[in-house]
Amino acid sequence: MMRFSIPKSWRKKKLADIADVQTGIAKGKKNIADPVTRPYLRVANVQDGHLDLSEIKTIEVSRHELDRFSLKVGDVLFTEGGDFDKLGRGTVWQGEVPNCLHQNHVFAVRMKNGDMLPYFLATYAASFWGRTYFLSCSKQTTNLASINSTQLKEMPLPVPPLPEQRKIAAILSTWDRSIELTEKLIVAKQRRKQALMQQLLTGKVRLPRFHDEWTTCKAGNLFAKRSEKGIAGLPTLSVTMQNGLVRRDTIDRKMDTTLTPEEHLLIRRGDIAYNMMRMWQGASGLADENGIVSPAYVVLSPMDTVFPKFAAYFFKLPYTVKQFEDYSFGLTSDRLRLYYKDFSAIKMRIPPLGEQEAIADFLLTCDSEIKLLEARVGRLASQKNGLMQQLLTGKIRVQVDDAAKEVG
Repeated sequence: MMRFSIPKSWRKKKLADIADVQTGIAKGKKNIADPVTRPYLRVANVQDGHLDLSEIKTIEVSRHELDRFSLKVGDVLFTEGGDFDKLGRGTVWQGEVPNCLHQNHVFAVRMKNGDMLPYFLATYAASFWGRTYFLSCSKQTTNLASINSTQLKEMPLPVPPLPEQRKIAAILSTWDRSIELTEKLIVAKQRRKQALMQQLLTGKVRLPRFHDEWTTCKAGNLFAKRSEKGIAGLPTLSVTMQNGLVRRDTIDRKMDTTLTPEEHLLIRRGDIAYNMMRMWQGASGLADENGIVSPAYVVLSPMDTVFPKFAAYFFKLPYTVKQFEDYSFGLTSDRLRLYYKDFSAIKMRIPPLGEQEAIADFLLTCDSEIKLLEARVGRLASQKNGLMQQLLTGKIRVQVDDAAKEVG
């Protein structure tokens, strides 16, 4: 299925014409003859356009099967299944882990006749046309999809001359490098912010001008419990682990409720809501607008001695989250709940109001820098996708000099 025309100098081929598809090793085999232990790639390691090698597991395999399941530099990795937007995600293997194998849910596509560059294949598979093919032939269930090796082999591909492939790859890789560098900068900024939170929110490092003593008191003297009924017409808000308090209709997962607005809790701008069942993991968020929340939440109204944004950061501090866990109760670890009466007994050490506001403003600046970088990644990805649409289908042609043509 290729619903676009290609230049006359390009060819149309199936993946099986230009590459071999190697399936991986299955877990759980017993009575392995002459076993050896090797690292192997799982689906979690193969991301969209890059590898996550933060955790590499090992597996036992028979020595005579090593070559059968081993990865080689230049292999294009594809995942068998997952969420719709991750189906067929893949990248090029560069030998990052020596003597590495791959699991049976990860395909290794190996070029066999030099007709196509591995990077060109990985990039085309990640394009709109590649994604469309995977979705059109995949086996789909609720929120999940999968493909098999036969379907992968049948994937139709536009095959430009090699010099043109190289030029296209060089252009798109420029965007890849920019995206990668920006993402690394985001990670560095996030780590710096975490370190600063640890220093500033505990008083180990003080901002200029502030020298007054911090005070320790119970949370019940800092936060009152708001128990007002919800009001119809206000947005419904939900606590998320990553983004704090957000509008429920912006969350991907479906969250139906039969409760009326009046059966919800009212939350006012500047309040903090936390999920009783997830507070031991730090599930809380600051409201930047009036709204309603689930009655399974606790709504906290900061006292006049507490700057709300400071409290929102303070609640994310690992030490504070550990306190929330220590004061949560339940029969098992997955049923822990932090009720307000137990929350109110937690002792908290905080600075005077002016220093709270200055710390919050400083950390907000850190967040703003990170958001600007995240927006830049979004723009770069959008620009790259636009270029892919044009370059990978031949709608825009690249100039290839005569020397490159001779090499190709």
